[in-house]
Amino acid sequence: MKMAYRLFWALLSVLGAVALAHVAGLVNPHEKVNGLWLVVAAACIYVLAYRFYGCWLARRVVQLDDARLTPAVRLNDGVNFHPTNRVVLFGHHFAAIAGAGPLLGPVLAAQFGFLPGFLWLVIGAVLAGAVQDFIILVASMRRNGRSLPEIAHDELGSITGTATAVAVLFIVVVALAGLGFAVVNALYHNAWGTFTIAMTIPIGFIMGFYLQKFRPGAVAEVSVIGVVLLVAAVLFGRVVGQSSLAWLFEFDKPALVWLLAGYGFLASVLPGWMLLVPRGYLSTFMKLGVVFLLGFGVILMAPTIEMPRVTAFANGGGPIIPGTLFPFLFITIACGAVSGFHSLVSSGTTPKMIEQESQAVVGYAAMLLESFVGVMALIAASVLIPGDYLAINTMLSVETLTAMGFAPSRITELSQLVEVNVAGRPGGAVSLAVGMASIFSALPGMAGLMAYWYQFALVFEALFILTTIDTGTRVARYLIQEMAGRICAPFRQMNWWPGVLLSSAFVVGSWAYLIGTGSISTIWPMFGAANQLLGTLALCIGTTVLIKMWKSPYLWVTAVPMLFVGGITLAGSYEMFWMFLAKAMTLAAGQAFALYLDAVLVAVVAMLGLIVLSDSMKQWYGYVILKRPFSSSEVIATAGGGSAGHVRPAIHRHDERVFKLPPGGGCC
Repeated sequence: MKMAYRLFWALLSVLGAVALAHVAGLVNPHEKVNGLWLVVAAACIYVLAYRFYGCWLARRVVQLDDARLTPAVRLNDGVNFHPTNRVVLFGHHFAAIAGAGPLLGPVLAAQFGFLPGFLWLVIGAVLAGAVQDFIILVASMRRNGRSLPEIAHDELGSITGTATAVAVLFIVVVALAGLGFAVVNALYHNAWGTFTIAMTIPIGFIMGFYLQKFRPGAVAEVSVIGVVLLVAAVLFGRVVGQSSLAWLFEFDKPALVWLLAGYGFLASVLPGWMLLVPRGYLSTFMKLGVVFLLGFGVILMAPTIEMPRVTAFANGGGPIIPGTLFPFLFITIACGAVSGFHSLVSSGTTPKMIEQESQAVVGYAAMLLESFVGVMALIAASVLIPGDYLAINTMLSVETLTAMGFAPSRITELSQLVEVNVAGRPGGAVSLAVGMASIFSALPGMAGLMAYWYQFALVFEALFILTTIDTGTRVARYLIQEMAGRICAPFRQMNWWPGVLLSSAFVVGSWAYLIGTGSISTIWPMFGAANQLLGTLALCIGTTVLIKMWKSPYLWVTAVPMLFVGGITLAGSYEMFWMFLAKAMTLAAGQAFALYLDAVLVAVVAMLGLIVLSDSMKQWYGYVILKRPFSSSEVIATAGGGSAGHVRPAIHRHDERVFKLPPGGGCC
């Protein structure tokens, strides 16, 4: 059995290596790549990474121990802290981290070619993104489920703690702008799609009231109701779009921005059970179902990748994302490889639901699955003819694209097949939907249904995005109330209506303004830079946690990706700052204001990164080199002993190898 076990992993490694060689062009370099090779290579690498690197991190680095009581067990209140089945836990964590970033980022990054994006998605997730999610999840789990800003404040002091809080607020606002921009470009003058997305709001209300008021606990019933109504909305949407009522759902971009802002405000102030939770639950079915269906379609149809491995835009001058491949590829893909936003989930609900410490490996596994979503999105975009891909994602004319060497060939035919003019709809959502519809409609028995698959794909993406918008707006509202509460005490009461309304209005107004005044070339790189900044902060905090766990020999697992991601963020911020200023100087004063504001926001990102890194490295030097004593907010409680409850005992360094608990502080 042991020999067979080793043979299996050896064969899997060989299969992954062969597939990766085809993807990279080491085998048949002059032939187009089959999309199936990308799926095989990614799947093999993810399985090997989880089995060996992920398990090594769990066993040797953080030393997960089921004898230690988790907060879900010690602080079980049936509301926020509650032990959860490991399968349900994985589903919750994946649904929480898998927003629209891994769908849109890889699609936009396809401008540079499919190979750089594929390599960063896979390698970045294995060595950086999954490590960040896992380490922060363990750190929070061993600190009574405390949030990332609280951990930063406790372990690194007020400077890094404050910078982390500001960074969290910044990334949420810019992320909502980037994702909202994609929705607006997908739905303007699209009555079918707008009707279908609009119907998800009353469907969410029906599900919420049904489960809360009419049939509490009837999860299976409400699931069937939600899925049936959603499919009906997609099918009936075509009837509405071709009827005399179509004008009611055909909006221009400014109107859609206002409507989106109204939805975000509504979802952030209403009780969670009424709209936010049921829509999020409904989106989980779509997320998992469509991703696996897309994977099945790629395996069955084995589509050819039309996008070159690397395009001429790798040297800069791209029409979608400005700048060169480094650093803009890395901050464009963002979520699919490493996402600071995930650290908010890993220090949010998930650590409060883990029944046994060994279940914390969901933090590593879920990130690998999200990266696979990014690979599937990259494939869906790359099966399009490069000229058609650029025609969808830019506002450039056919003549201009042809002069650049990327002549559109099927853009008119694609528009006819999906019954919507898809040209000039940047943001990534439309090109992804067209690519997905092309794959789905090629399945047996699906010919002639491309228009339905296109709208279904848009609903799939919009549910991802709107779930992020309503949840993100609420999270940002909490942050505003917490910060404002230091000046005006009533703001700290999360149910104080003046504070709720003012905070929500500020958040919604901020991201709506960025959508209305920006473009995908400005908003998405800003989002990527902000997200990578938060990833840098999370890896920085993870490095500090490892030091205080006496794991200095393993600091490279967080420090190396932290330095790489931090360097990307600073380099990208520097280039964007001067790019925005140069462009602003060519415009009139009224038009230039938005770009000057973007430049200031980018500068703030860079300054926060430098402050956090410099302050943290100064403390690390003292702890590791100068052997200064330190304290930790980690809670120690094991089966058979008393519970530490809400007490957070500080563990002080006593000598080179021994810990000593202060008198009266917890138990072990």
